[in-house]
Amino acid sequence: MNIIIFGCGRMGSGLAHRLVQSHHTITIIDHDPKAFERLGTSYTGKTIIRDALDRESFHESGIERADGVAAVTGNDAVNIVVARAARQMYRVPKVIARTHDPRYADIYHKLGIETVTNVALGIERISEMLTFSHLDIIHGLGNNEVGIVKYEIHPTLAGHQVKDLTIPGEIIIISLTRRGKTMIPTLGATFEKGDVIYLAVEEQSVDKLKELMMVTGGG
Repeated sequence: MNIIIFGCGRMGSGLAHRLVQSHHTITIIDHDPKAFERLGTSYTGKTIIRDALDRESFHESGIERADGVAAVTGNDAVNIVVARAARQMYRVPKVIARTHDPRYADIYHKLGIETVTNVALGIERISEMLTFSHLDIIHGLGNNEVGIVKYEIHPTLAGHQVKDLTIPGEIIIISLTRRGKTMIPTLGATFEKGDVIYLAVEEQSVDKLKELMMVTGGG
């Protein structure tokens, strides 16, 4: 995947390393040349020395071809402008923004932009959100200990039941939308192609959800 990161601080550099190790194509942008020293010699992606709000930073990064964008500078206002531009102007499929002030989270969510806060957990969560294309983590609850996940049923998962993607206390399907009608499904409800489900997933259980989807053919 082609992913662009705005900001090469602790979170940006950590995310860049993680994604490069997973063989994704990474471009990271920062106005401070010294910031790239955090990347070390093992980083094999592209670096761009520009202000995040410079229009040339968007064009030089090739954002129109990006699969995902992470706005993780140290400034919430900058992150929201970058994320909004990526989402609305360049139609980037996956856009994630870091927020330091939780009051900004509601603004991001109203714009359809996913957010993270904690650095260590944020690197893991952004990586998951950007690269695991079948899952769309649309909202975090509390301090992001629980995520609300949107998932469109994969054709190979049709015929399986809600209980096949449920782990009590860790993974719960909270709604199912079929042909425009939304319901709260029972554990015995059967998936059909085209169904859209929303799940509540504990942060540490995301890998378990992926494993369940792989086992049932929906990963």
